[in-house]
Amino acid sequence: MYRPSDKPNTRIDVADILRGVAIGGIILIHFIEQLNFYVFPEPSSPFWGAVNQGVWDTVFFLLAGKMYAIFAMLFGLSFFIQHDNQAQKGVDFRLRFLWRMVLLFMFGLFDLLFYNGDILCVYAACGVLIIPLIRASDKVLKVIAFLLLLQPIELVYVIIGAIDPSASPLDLGSLDHFNAVAVAQEHGSILDVAVAGLRHGQQVNFLWAIENGRLTQTIFFFLVGIMLGRRRLFYNEGNNLALWKKVLRGAAIAFVILVPLYYIVPKQFDSACISNSLNVMLNMWKNLSMMLMIVSGITLLYYQTDAKKWLIKIAPYGKMSLTNYLSQSIFGAMLFYNWGFGLFRYCGHAVALLMGAGFILLQYLFCTWWLKNHRRGPFEELWARLTWIGK
Repeated sequence: MYRPSDKPNTRIDVADILRGVAIGGIILIHFIEQLNFYVFPEPSSPFWGAVNQGVWDTVFFLLAGKMYAIFAMLFGLSFFIQHDNQAQKGVDFRLRFLWRMVLLFMFGLFDLLFYNGDILCVYAACGVLIIPLIRASDKVLKVIAFLLLLQPIELVYVIIGAIDPSASPLDLGSLDHFNAVAVAQEHGSILDVAVAGLRHGQQVNFLWAIENGRLTQTIFFFLVGIMLGRRRLFYNEGNNLALWKKVLRGAAIAFVILVPLYYIVPKQFDSACISNSLNVMLNMWKNLSMMLMIVSGITLLYYQTDAKKWLIKIAPYGKMSLTNYLSQSIFGAMLFYNWGFGLFRYCGHAVALLMGAGFILLQYLFCTWWLKNHRRGPFEELWARLTWIGK
């Protein structure tokens, strides 16, 4: 039976730090992808070709799949904190959270006017799905999370491939919608991009998420965040830090095992269906292990070392993650797409990475300036005010 926490859920600085790391990493990936627009100029020499490929491989190895996982986990943590704080006052937050997801979906539609890789609509849909689980027992959450960790869609397709080796991997047609938007990005006006984003962006994101295991993974990380919130693991209480040390060691061992498995095992199967599904499954587990290394490492550094005074400087950037996410869509699209500066014609991965780092620095300076006189970022404040409208 669900019972509210008997301790206050105060602001968690290390969660803001992790959120800042995650959104910064996501933006770096988006910049070298040129905002989900994979048309790159030919390198001027073999040397620069090797540099660009090295940048691509390094950024994706270090950040891809890990930053989104941290971001999704913290989404679940925030839901728990909001719900538990209200439950301690005798208020049921679930309907208000449903309205909050409607608002998030609307922010996602706004994002699609500029960027077809929006995750906000997917988060809103997955957020609605976890509302019935916020008051479920720990046992129920663990069972559902475990089933999602196994990635049931991919398991089904492994079985299909074993029965029929000629079967094709899951393909819901996301690529067709992606290509439709790409035409507007390469040749169209800002209006063309907006129309294409609204017409095809939802299909690009939801169908791709299902095809690549991201939908079930997102719900899994939401549940992980809720469970971490219930255990208050991001507070320096009890034996929490000892537990994070165990997590760090276990995740490091898992990562060492999973990396070679990811690169070797899928290639051992002639069936494209099995190979593709195993690739998705092992990639998620590999990324999960590295994500846990990052989360536990930063948490331990924050609470146990002098690095705290430097890590805390990241917190303002994390507090304004929604504003930072939406602004990267607007300004990134302006930089790379045809309607703006059209830099996709000139920027390789190395230059795009530097541009992303420079943009993050500008965002950070804005965040620190803004939060000197405001409690929340611009879009965070709008979301909060609309969430509690009529209250």
